[in-house]
Amino acid sequence: PGGAGGKGVWGAAGVIYDYEEPDARDPNYDDAAQGKTVYGTMVPELDENALQKTVTPIVKEYFEHGDGREVAALLQELNLGKRKHEVPSLAVSLALEGKASHRELTSRLLSDLLGKVLTASDVAKAFDRMLKDLPDLILDTPEAPQVLGQFIARAVADDVLPSNFLDSYKGKVNCDHARAALDRAAVLLSMKRGVGLDNVWGVGGGQRPVKHLIREMNFILKEFLLSGELAEAEHCLRDLEVPHFHHELVYEAVIMVLESTGNTAAKMVKLLKMLWESGLVTLDQMNRGFQRVFDELPDINLDVPLVHTILEKFLDLCVQEAVITKQLRDSCPSRGRKRFVSEGDGGRVKE
Repeated sequence: PGGAGGKGVWGAAGVIYDYEEPDARDPNYDDAAQGKTVYGTMVPELDENALQKTVTPIVKEYFEHGDGREVAALLQELNLGKRKHEVPSLAVSLALEGKASHRELTSRLLSDLLGKVLTASDVAKAFDRMLKDLPDLILDTPEAPQVLGQFIARAVADDVLPSNFLDSYKGKVNCDHARAALDRAAVLLSMKRGVGLDNVWGVGGGQRPVKHLIREMNFILKEFLLSGELAEAEHCLRDLEVPHFHHELVYEAVIMVLESTGNTAAKMVKLLKMLWESGLVTLDQMNRGFQRVFDELPDINLDVPLVHTILEKFLDLCVQEAVITKQLRDSCPSRGRKRFVSEGDGGRVKE
């Protein structure tokens, strides 16, 4: 008869014994054979309140020092668990209440944290939540939909959000504020080619090269022509913080009227009138912008043969709307000269 145990027998075949902790009282216990005991520190997962209390000062300090790597290192020490998406939400919410420079730093931070602390789906989840929170966010920041739209566009352009992020919302958004944010992002992304969104926040204008500021002014005008948003154009121009360079916007606006068709002239008059009445563009800057166009008329005429006719109509419109003075209009070199009336005259000069 076979047994399952007994002296000198290991036990029945197929029986698996559980691991037993060595017993220090066992006569065969060998302390040296146990190896070193390693003590690990368990970092508890942060709840929502703890996350806000911990991450808010980290982000606020980042607004001072601007070092994204330091933020990444600090966040990696925390157990964010399933709340990683709350980090971008918190950073963007703080930036909504802050300056343009804080918004720029926040956009950079999202790029710096991607792959180290955050995944693209964490960022997408964060923006999805913020779109839903817009009715609350506008209580403190009335322009929150437009600003959030800019954050989304910049994140898509920086490859922090997937390129199809906006598509996933088509036909599924009932909230007007969320729609406004998504529309803003769509407009910016449609204009991205050739301009880029790396300076969507218009930060530190005074320190930037003139060539870059010219691009920014063009960007504001083109976006205005697409969206028709007067307040947004004013907001973007103000954020550039270059009052001494506003003549460039006036100049570029007039050039766009001369080189385009359709209702560009009527839209630009509306914009210039609002910028003049709000005090953002001063009389000196307005006059300088127009004067620069007057000075360049011979060159512009090479590309736009009917420039004098188009310009005179536009100047009359500007005088009607009190955007410029009659004196400025009358100083335009085309006035009083022989000029072509229209293409329909077959090139005859009006006497």
